[in-house]
Amino acid sequence: MSCGISEAGFLEKEAPRLEKWLKNNSHGQMSYMENHFDKRLDPTLLVDGAKSVVSLLLNYYPSELQREDSYKISKYAYGQDYHFVIKEKLNELLFSIQEHIGTVSGRAFVDSAPVLDKAWAAKSGLGWIGKNSNLITQKVGSFYFIAELIIDLELEYDFATTDHCGSCTACLDACPTQAIIAPYQVDGSKCISYYTIELKDNLPEEMKGKLDDWAFGCDVCQDVCPWNRFSKAHNEPLFQANPELLSYSKQDWEEITAETFQKVFKDSPLKRTKLEGLKRNIQFLK
Repeated sequence: MSCGISEAGFLEKEAPRLEKWLKNNSHGQMSYMENHFDKRLDPTLLVDGAKSVVSLLLNYYPSELQREDSYKISKYAYGQDYHFVIKEKLNELLFSIQEHIGTVSGRAFVDSAPVLDKAWAAKSGLGWIGKNSNLITQKVGSFYFIAELIIDLELEYDFATTDHCGSCTACLDACPTQAIIAPYQVDGSKCISYYTIELKDNLPEEMKGKLDDWAFGCDVCQDVCPWNRFSKAHNEPLFQANPELLSYSKQDWEEITAETFQKVFKDSPLKRTKLEGLKRNIQFLK
């Protein structure tokens, strides 16, 4: 786990970027992105008297991957749902701070509230936002969950790091649906993760044959990133993949029953699409 700290305040540079992104409808049907515009940019509106944003990264890179001839699942979804795993760790951290320092108020955020995770992590010096819009670190790449603890305690603050993407365009060149429309600009409504997880309608016919066998999420822009050559396997038992998930062939996925889905993916992020959503995706890929 890595940790960086920023002063809580208005994210001035992010405001016009977020506004433009929403105006261009790059969020597609993710209408929740339009809500709480001010709160997304100012953590003091989320936590009264907020002074510091403590950003944390938790590695999820697996030690084993799925078999080759299978429908693909994003690596972050191999283990248990990260929301619960990380929230518990953050609450423990807050409790530990309170034990050592006294009365400290704050809240833990794990990708489920209007917080611009990547912006805060970059501001805290944990990495830079790459051309694929993911947070990238020089030592270990980008297969990380980002979470925050926003607290009313003044701390020593870290500084942003520099961009190390250089002239590389690997992510832009590899994206199967051309969702990275320009360096550092992603049209979320064209992303395979959006199609397979967020989109509730039928998948658009013009995407037939372009989803590269991804049934849930997509890792292409991370898999091709040169910095991910330095990815090391995580050591969080709760992120360990269910062996069945790793061994499934395409046929196994196609024949999955409600009972099996419930058993194998009981606490998994795959519950987000439900079995019907997963079947819709697989049907589209066939």
